[in-house]
Amino acid sequence: MSKKIRVAVLFGGKSAEHEVSLRSAKNIIDAMDKEKYDSVLIGIDKTGRWLPSAESSLLLSGSKIDSREAGNVVAMIPQESGKIIETSSKEKQDYVDVVFPILHGPFGEDGTVQGLLKLANVPFVGAGVVGSAVGMDKDVMKRLLRDAGILVAKFLVFKKHQINTIKFNHIKKELGIPFFVKPANLGSSVGIFKVHNQKEFKIAIEDAFKYDNKVLLEEFIEGREIECSVLGNEKPVASVPGEIILQHEFYSYDAKYLDENGAVLKIPANLPKSIIKNIQKVAVEAFEVLCCEGMARVDFFLSKDNRVYINEINTIPGFTSVSMYPKLWEETGITYTELIDKLIQLAIERFESESKLKTSLY
Repeated sequence: MSKKIRVAVLFGGKSAEHEVSLRSAKNIIDAMDKEKYDSVLIGIDKTGRWLPSAESSLLLSGSKIDSREAGNVVAMIPQESGKIIETSSKEKQDYVDVVFPILHGPFGEDGTVQGLLKLANVPFVGAGVVGSAVGMDKDVMKRLLRDAGILVAKFLVFKKHQINTIKFNHIKKELGIPFFVKPANLGSSVGIFKVHNQKEFKIAIEDAFKYDNKVLLEEFIEGREIECSVLGNEKPVASVPGEIILQHEFYSYDAKYLDENGAVLKIPANLPKSIIKNIQKVAVEAFEVLCCEGMARVDFFLSKDNRVYINEINTIPGFTSVSMYPKLWEETGITYTELIDKLIQLAIERFESESKLKTSLY
């Protein structure tokens, strides 16, 4: 029997999406083929500490971690091909063959961890540094998509030092009413507001700038919310699309994760074949334009006249019990366990391909 592949599931993190990450990690660990893979838990608490296995298990279960263990952390060693140590004791060493980062939002989905894993010389699931960074930054993402001829909603961007120059009447004239206010770098609808009047606008701007130093103001597209999953490296493929039928005014954090009746997921979406093909085509195009690899979920607005707008791309989509990414692949014919297997194998294939590239002139 061949040796099992040791997969480090990296979860938690400093972002506002910490709790979502815990739910995703549990599902990935449960779905992993136990005959092929051994899971190694590496939890990151809200202060950014990388925790040893025992403390990671506590974090995953929601238990409180003893503050006396605060100095007991793990580190991944650069250029040591997956070697990890407990910093409190150099004797406590371990290794992993591949890393599955399931860190939503900043400090995990934005290229920071991906850069660290590249330095550590270990394969990892999902997009690399560039794809992660541009996929996280809604401003950069939308400009790249727009320049590629892919439809996006009209948007304006402001940085924190410009906060006093953001005038409601000007935004109303440019974008119409209602419009959205979003932190440029965040996910799971954290810090997002749908604005109808000046009072809501003031609250929305102040709250969005709590999460990021750059804020996106975006036109409201009236239509259906459609999502499509993408899988692959050089030859990515798209799943059947699904539809989110909202019971809230928009797909907020509460609607996604707290209110079990917040939205109805229609999988597959009830759409004509021509529109399904177009959505799948645009999903793959966006995946490639934004330099993504491994996996991504592409979120669309389908207008009343059947125009397809991309809302955003998620390079580390959710894997919770209500998450669309795995559900869409299940409907397409790939089980949860098969999906995890494919993602790990894609990570290893990319690593092996990149390992053949020259890194020196001599």
